[in-house]
Amino acid sequence: MTFLTWVAIIANVLIISIILLLILTFLFFRFKDAGQNQHSVLRNFPVLGRVRYFLEKIGPEIRQYLFHNDNEGRPFSRKDYLAVVLAGKYKSRIGGFGSQRDFTQPGFYINNSMFPLQSTEIDVDQSEQIHTQIYEVEEDTIFTRKEHQEKKTVDPYLIPKEQGVTIGQDLQYPHTFQRLIGQSAMSYGALGKNAIKTLSIGIHDAKGSWMNTGEGGISPHHLHGEADLIFQIGPGLFGVRNLDGTFSEELYKKKVALNNVKAVELKLGQGAKTRGGHVEGEKVTEEIAEIRNVEPFKTINSPNRFEFIDNSHELLYFVQKLRELGQKPVGFKIVVGNIDDIKQLVQAMKETNIVPDFISIDGGEGGTGASYQELEDSVGLPILTALPIVDMMLTHYGLRERTKIISSGKLITPDKVAIALGLGADLIQVARSMMMSVGCIMALQCHTNECPVGVATTNPKLERGLVIEEKRYRVTNYLIALSEGLYNVSAAVGVTTPTQINASHIAYRNEYGEVANGYEYKAKLWQTIRQRTES
Repeated sequence: MTFLTWVAIIANVLIISIILLLILTFLFFRFKDAGQNQHSVLRNFPVLGRVRYFLEKIGPEIRQYLFHNDNEGRPFSRKDYLAVVLAGKYKSRIGGFGSQRDFTQPGFYINNSMFPLQSTEIDVDQSEQIHTQIYEVEEDTIFTRKEHQEKKTVDPYLIPKEQGVTIGQDLQYPHTFQRLIGQSAMSYGALGKNAIKTLSIGIHDAKGSWMNTGEGGISPHHLHGEADLIFQIGPGLFGVRNLDGTFSEELYKKKVALNNVKAVELKLGQGAKTRGGHVEGEKVTEEIAEIRNVEPFKTINSPNRFEFIDNSHELLYFVQKLRELGQKPVGFKIVVGNIDDIKQLVQAMKETNIVPDFISIDGGEGGTGASYQELEDSVGLPILTALPIVDMMLTHYGLRERTKIISSGKLITPDKVAIALGLGADLIQVARSMMMSVGCIMALQCHTNECPVGVATTNPKLERGLVIEEKRYRVTNYLIALSEGLYNVSAAVGVTTPTQINASHIAYRNEYGEVANGYEYKAKLWQTIRQRTES
């Protein structure tokens, strides 16, 4: 037989084998599916029903890339996502042709001045240039994309220190922020070590910003890049607890004495979970367990509140205790729900004369590494309602000038930051956009420890996908781009720094086309609140 004959025989054998294998596989699943009693679709439509489960499995990815338009998608649209990614990779926020916003819908707008300021008229600190790396595109076709990082020296767009936001003025160690945007709380455990290290380096290099540790305690990875830290303490007291779970003054003083720690935040609530923190056991490595003083590989559910804090007075007394122990600014994080609770809290401040150095407000739309549907979707007011409520309550009782408000809840672009500033915020915290800047693709797998890009996972095999030396610059670029954009808004409304943006620079247009400026919007909201709280 010739060589070609042998090739033909082998090919025929392979084809017949493949056909037989397919037939046997079909028959196996045919009888297996028809005989099982868990899935009705498979029982009635063996094999074919598996196509449904396959499509269901890949549905989120298919919708994100093929079916949703740029303004759809939750919790962030493609447009939102690209705004962060482009700012991080290319330090760019430039688009063409026009906005994709639906201007027929109700929403907030920014009141521009007829005579905006020139770039030479804004008050900005550009004295210390920042060394970073920005991507340059070589070729961008349908099938190929070639780009490389280039070293760049860029303007920092810092607020002059004398005009920065200072907390803890009456303490031994006050702190001034020269950037109005920082990283919201994300614990080591919720994120992997590579993600935390990357954020720490990038935030430090951007200068003037900060990194909130999350309630999981201060890890070596938070300290890796020498970023300024807000040390968050949750009801689990991770990092400052004795073996029996009680608060340790000695451990607290040791942690707060760290040079990188600039302030302390008590976590009472979080937008997507107004309950204690939750970390799945497979994420709790031995290192994380040691940092938190818990058992490794066992699911962590923090208490819903501090065991020793039952009311506003006890909260404020504890705040004062921490201020005295560490001589550094102390505040707390809340989610606004029951308006009467906010009123009682502010009244307690007035009665005790104890006012926190700052109050962090997280909107109900805020993110989480793991929470329950009912808490994610329906508990807590959205930030653009919650923020002015707290601002006006403090103003009503004459306490607004004695504290600062830090706002968070999907405020990931300069215009959204400016709107929050106009409604009463002094500072802004972002978390999920910081995750996007280090590679998050919104796979919605944060709670599974299977994050495909190595951000929200402690699995070493997946973490290796996040290259610290590449992503660190994206964090720096994103923060600088946010600040630069905020200065663009400031010039547009006619003020020299973003700290001067107020309610007169904000407008709200309702479904009937009626327009109210920020003060009018807040006044109407306040009128409703007073009727409720005084009835």
